Amino acid sequence: MDFALSIPADRQFDVVGFGLNAVDHLVTIPRFPSFNVKVRLTDHRQMPGGQVSSAMVGAQRLGLRSAYVGKVGYDTEGRMLIESLQVEGVDCTGVMIAFGAKTQGAVIIIEQFSGERTILWYHDDQTRIAPAELSREWITRGRVLHIDGFDTEAAIRASEWAHEAGMVVTIDLDTVYPGIDNLLPHVDCLITSQGLANELAGTMDERTALQRLHQRYGCYLVSTTQGSRGSLAFVEGEFIASSAFRPPVLRDTTGAGDAFRAGFIYGLCKGMNIEETMRAANAVAALQCRKMGARDGLPSEEELLQFCAGSTQPLPTSGRQPADR
Repeated sequence: MDFALSIPADRQFDVVGFGLNAVDHLVTIPRFPSFNVKVRLTDHRQMPGGQVSSAMVGAQRLGLRSAYVGKVGYDTEGRMLIESLQVEGVDCTGVMIAFGAKTQGAVIIIEQFSGERTILWYHDDQTRIAPAELSREWITRGRVLHIDGFDTEAAIRASEWAHEAGMVVTIDLDTVYPGIDNLLPHVDCLITSQGLANELAGTMDERTALQRLHQRYGCYLVSTTQGSRGSLAFVEGEFIASSAFRPPVLRDTTGAGDAFRAGFIYGLCKGMNIEETMRAANAVAALQCRKMGARDGLPSEEELLQFCAGSTQPLPTSGRQPADR
């Protein structure tokens, strides 16, 4: 199925990302502990992360031109984040600095046995972004706007500008933020984290959840990631299921969701159809899991194409199924 979305071609960037950044402290342990026990760490690293900033790195590595808009604190972590984006080639013209504030961070506890993780995060309210702080020029330089909804009012303003400029708006939604009901009608492609669609729609059934979200907000495509099962989308009255790829080596699932969004944006900008786009997104997510941290496993376009072409597992099955009427 082709995307029924019109994406402008004559822009400075393929994608502009507006949303969160973070510095991650990755702590690896053999198994997740119970209460009141001591566990020896097997590894500890400090690495750049953040869902939208990492997605922009992912898009850049896949050959897209990306720009990031966000705010960091005036500290070592803030400098690390900016430098980590610049070294990848991501434009940082729209990065603001909050003097006297701490850059967002997270402690990510990774269980070595499974590769799964638990995230403990903190955010300094001084790094929040108000609509008046945004520049229309920062936002409208791209073909696609990718947001997360954390600074909801500012995200609404950015999405309005994007649509006025003919851009497609995608969102990585992993939390039900206050005011999200006012933002989602401005979104074309809604991608929720595993289980979030059910929470937002008030149902345990994933398919019912996606249908309800489409009916409530009018997003063209509504989808959810499903971890090891892959992903599921509802678009134009049909469900499109796409199976996950098996990672070459499962080291760490941190950033897999951000990688999925980068792969989705890649397919969208490259003119792929929806099935191809979801397959590419699942493949990028799998490749990200081969290394530690939110970004180190993000593939180049060549790595992605080789992985998809040479995978020894059965190719992911993508199938359309009409929704129950």
